[in-house]
Amino acid sequence: MLGSIGLGSLRFRLPALFLLGIVFAGVIAALISIRFFQGYTRARAVDELRSEGVGIVSLYATQAGRENVPVKKLQAAIGGDHIFYIPIVKGAQLFAGDLDPLPRDTVDVKQLERSGPQTTTFEHKGKSYLAVARPVTLGNQLFGAMVVAKPRSQLHSRLVTLVQRLAIAFGGGLIIAGLLGVYLTRRIVRPLGALSAAADEIAGGDYAVDLPPTRGKDEISTLSRSFADMAAKLAESEALSRNFLMSVSHELRTPLTAIRGHVSAVREGVIDDPDLRAASLRVIEEEAMRLERLVGDVLDLAKLDAHRFTVLQEEVDMERLCERAFTTFGEEARRRAIDYRSDIRAHPVILTDGDRVLQIISNLLSNAFRWTPEGGRISLELGAENGTVSVAVNDTGPGISAEERERIFRPFWSRDGGGTGLGLAIARELANALGGRIEVRSQPGLGSRFELSLPAN
Repeated sequence: MLGSIGLGSLRFRLPALFLLGIVFAGVIAALISIRFFQGYTRARAVDELRSEGVGIVSLYATQAGRENVPVKKLQAAIGGDHIFYIPIVKGAQLFAGDLDPLPRDTVDVKQLERSGPQTTTFEHKGKSYLAVARPVTLGNQLFGAMVVAKPRSQLHSRLVTLVQRLAIAFGGGLIIAGLLGVYLTRRIVRPLGALSAAADEIAGGDYAVDLPPTRGKDEISTLSRSFADMAAKLAESEALSRNFLMSVSHELRTPLTAIRGHVSAVREGVIDDPDLRAASLRVIEEEAMRLERLVGDVLDLAKLDAHRFTVLQEEVDMERLCERAFTTFGEEARRRAIDYRSDIRAHPVILTDGDRVLQIISNLLSNAFRWTPEGGRISLELGAENGTVSVAVNDTGPGISAEERERIFRPFWSRDGGGTGLGLAIARELANALGGRIEVRSQPGLGSRFELSLPAN
C-alpha cells in the first residue's frame, strides 16, 4: 500500500532520492568551491606579497649605505608577513639587523636576475611558507634578494573557515530540503493513495468512488481527473449492461411467451378453425423472426467490437436498395397514417456490402418510425455529390438535444428505457466499417435528420 512507510514505498523513496540528489549536488558544489577558493586565496596572497615586496625593496634602497637598515621599519611596512633575505654576492652584507637569511638555492638566481620577481615555497624552522622574492640591485649589480613570505598555515586556516561555513550552510540546506521533500512527497503520495483506495473499491464493484478535488494542471491532477472519468464511464457501462440485460430479457420474454402460448393452443387442440391455426402459425413465425433479429443484433455488435467483422465487396445499385428498405416500412406507415415519402435524386452504383448498407438504412428507418407520432412525416432521400453517396432519413419526431446526440449511438442506451438500444449503435459501427459515417442534425421539437455518407468509389 502507498500509505505504508517501508523502504520500497514512495513515501520513503521520494524523499530519500531527493535528499541523495541534494547531497550529491552539494558535495560537488563544495569541492568546486574549495578548489576555486584555494586558487583564489593563493593568487591573492601572491599579489599581496608582490606588492609588499616592491615596497620593501624601495624602502631598502633609500636606506642603502647606512650602517644599519631599520628592520623593524621594514617589518611594519608589511604587517604580519615575514621578511627574509638571500645573499647572492659573497662578502656583501645586505643587513646588519636580525633578518634571517635563506639559502641561495631557495630561488633560481639566473631567472631572478633575468625575469625579476619570483614566486616560491620553502621550509624554514619547521614552517612552510609561500613567498615572493625580489632582486636587490645597487647600480647594475645583483647583491641579493628580499623575500616576503606568508605561512601556508595561514592560508590553510582560511580554507578551514570556508569548509566550516560551507558545512553549516550545507547542513541547513539539507534540513530545509528534507522538509520540502517530505512536504512534496505528501502532496504526491496522498492523491496516489486516494487513487489506490478508489481502484480497490472499483475492483470490488463499487463505482461511486469519491476522489479529492483537483485544481492544478500537473500530472497527478490529470491522472485523478482521468481516473474519475474512467470510474464514471465504468459506472455508466455497468448501468447500460444492467439495462441491456433487462431489455434483452424483456425482448426475449415477450416473443417467447407469445410463441409458447400459440404452440400450446395448437398442440392441445384449443384452436380448431384452420384460419385461426394459420394465424397462430404466422404469429409464431413473426415472433421467431423477431428473436432472430435480436440475437443477430447482439452478435453483430460483438463482432464489430472485437474487429472480427467481414465486409464483402460487390456492386450495389443504391436506388434499388433504398426502394427495398422503403417498401419494408410501407405497411406500418399506412397503418399509422404517416406521410411516408421517397426522394431519389441520383442513381449511383457503388462497390460495397449491400446487405450491410441495407441493414444500416433499415435501422435508421426503424428509429424514425419508433419516434415519429401517428400522422407525422418520414422521408427517405438518396443523392450523390462530390464522390460521396448520401442516404438521409428525415422524421418529425421529438428531436434530439445536443447532450444526447452522442449517447444515442452508445450500445444498450435508450432515451425512454425501451428497446435494446442497439439499432443506431450497430448502424454507426457498420458505417465506419464500410468507410462511411453517419451524421445527425436535430433540434428538440423539430424532428431529426440522420444522413449516411458512403464513398462512391
